[in-house]
This record gives sequence, C-alpha cells and structure tokens, in this order.
Amino acid sequence: MNVSGQQPSVESRLRAAPPHALPATAEALLAEGFGAREVTLLLADYGLTVLQPVTHLPHTGEPVSAYDGPAGTAFTSQKPVVEITADPATEAVHLPITVRGDRLGVLSVRLPAGSADTATVLRLGEFATALGHEVTTAGRDTDLYLRARRTRRLTLAAEMQWQLLPGRGCARPEYTIGAHLEPAYAIGGDNFDWSTGADDLTVTLTDGMGQGIDAALLTGLTVGALRNARRAGIGLADQAALADQAVYAQYGGKVYASTLLLRFDLDTGTVRAVDAGSPQIYRLRGSGVERIELTAQFPLGMFEETPYEEQTFRVEPGDRLVAISSGVHGTSSATGDLFGERGLRQVLSAARQTPPHETARAVIAGLREHTGDENLSTDAAVLCLDWAGRPGTATGH
Repeated sequence: MNVSGQQPSVESRLRAAPPHALPATAEALLAEGFGAREVTLLLADYGLTVLQPVTHLPHTGEPVSAYDGPAGTAFTSQKPVVEITADPATEAVHLPITVRGDRLGVLSVRLPAGSADTATVLRLGEFATALGHEVTTAGRDTDLYLRARRTRRLTLAAEMQWQLLPGRGCARPEYTIGAHLEPAYAIGGDNFDWSTGADDLTVTLTDGMGQGIDAALLTGLTVGALRNARRAGIGLADQAALADQAVYAQYGGKVYASTLLLRFDLDTGTVRAVDAGSPQIYRLRGSGVERIELTAQFPLGMFEETPYEEQTFRVEPGDRLVAISSGVHGTSSATGDLFGERGLRQVLSAARQTPPHETARAVIAGLREHTGDENLSTDAAVLCLDWAGRPGTATGH
C-alpha cells in the first residue's frame, strides 16, 4: 500500500516486476510515460559481436550488430542514438544499458516523430540505467537474460568461467575498466577479477593451466582462494601465498595457475604488484607504450609454501594499463610468428583513443587477424584500465 498517496516511481515499479517480466514491464511503462510504440531490450552476446533482442525463450529476436548500425553505435560509443525510421510517424532512440561501467546492451524505443528532444532522451537514458540494474539483479533468479545473451551453447567450462567473473567492466571517477575473454563460448582457464574499496582497487588476471573443465576447475579454485584471502583483509603478497597453498594442497604441484595481482592506491596512484606467472602488463603514457617489467615469481600452486614479494610502480592521470594472458602474447600464427610485443604495440597504439572496452576487443581482433583463426584455439584474456586518479594525485615515475 502506498501510504503517501503518491504514484509509485518508475524504479519501484520495475523492482516490483517478476524477474522474467522486466521487458514487458519496461514496454508498458514507456508506453505510459512517453507514448512509446515499440520497446526492445537487446543484450550483448558473450562474444560482443551481436546484440540479441530478448523475447520469449527459447528463441530471441533477430540479432543486430554490436558495433554497426544505430543500436551498435549506441553500444560502442555509450551514447544515445536517435534514428530516423522509414515510418515518418515515428523515430527510434537507442540507449546504452550500462551498470557501473559494465556494458549490458541497448534499449531501443520507438517514439512518435519529433518527440525525442534532449530532455526526453535524458529521461530515457535514466530509465535504461534503472532497467539495467534490475536486469542485473534479476539474473540471480532467472536464466532468461543469461540465455538471451547466447548465440550458441556454451561449453561447460565456459559456463563455469562466465559465472565466476565480476562483469566485463567497472567504472568510478578514478578509473575505467574494460575486459574481454575469448573464445567466448569455449573459454577454459583464463579469468579476470576486481574489487573496489573506498581508497583502493584490487585487480587480478589469472591463467589456469590446461584446457576445458580441468582448467576451469583449477581457475575456479584459484580465484576462490584469492577472493577468500582478499576478503580477510590481508596484503597482496599474502593473498598470493594463501592461494598458492590452496592450489598446491589440491594438486600437489602437477598443475598451477599463473596470476598477476595489482592493488591501486586511489589517492596516490601507487600500484603494488605480484607477478606470479605469465600474464604481462603494458602502460600507455602519452604516445608511448612500455611493458612494465616485474620480477617473475612462481605460478600459484607450483611448489609448496612459495613466498611472494610485492613490487611497486606508479600510474599518472591519463595512463592506460593493459594486462594480457599468455594466450595473447604467446600465440603464434600458422607460420610460427608470435603475436607478442610488436603486434600488441601496434594494436594498442591504433586503439589509444578508444574506450577501454573497445581496446580490449581490438586486441582480440588483432590476435584473430594475426593467427588467421576466427575461433581462437587458445584462451585469451585482456583487461584494459584507464587511470584518471583523484584531484591532487602526485605524478612521477
């Protein structure tokens, strides 16, 4: 009962909708508030190649490109796009749906012609954000939105890995993260993770040894152990040591997980790092690209009770960091030519002005072009972080 006598807000009406009924509820609310004649919720597929309209399962509507056309442009640019339609009586507004920096898809709304003024587009953008939050929450209780994202069936290993991820992006005033995994529908052992606090950010990139289910189980244990240690509030080196012990206790050194751990101080830009294996990290500052050389330490679980040490480096406002798994820097073409540092530098330089999400995708596209293999046979993880820092952050190397 509404004690105040006021009409319930749009947000509260979305929250009250059953998890599976969010698209229908959104359509009803937008018809009521904006005169919308058609509303379509499109979700990005796991490979970030298409946007899939959410309809009645097991089928989705006809997918559209995630990087071309009005809806794809809205998704890629993260800005609303107003489309003049073939019907002179209507126009379409395509609005990016993003939750705390994690790009979910696009909300397409067909309105009466001439009604998509600036104020209306802003209000629709707020609605799209509210809907995105509800879709994220609803994913705990329904498979509808996870199933709608699929152009084909995931392998069991990929299912496990995608459920383990925090998302594919995160944004705060101090930084923006965009990340991507391939082969999206058959990923096995690669993973990225992050956790943000009031004054710090912890990021990890993990590459579990092996393929398929074996790699997914190993990575699941590693990420779980790292999270358990992180949530106990201990330092980065001790997080690595405890995860190392957990993996060794389970596998006895037969398999291991290569992991890069980073903790950013949001006030100063100081980064504490533990390089436990094969992931690499590059820094773009101005027009330059440099690999950050860290002392290589043993992968997690290779030996019993390995001690780990932290190193430090700094980031300055405007810096971009790109971390990659061995499936990126260690992959060869059919002629045996490594993608390696040269190929990565070319891609990163060309993508310098694109958002982190698009940079991560560009690295994967460059890797595909290098190997000539549209369906990568090796797991590849890319995490791109743009650093803005806080006002007053000191600069220096």
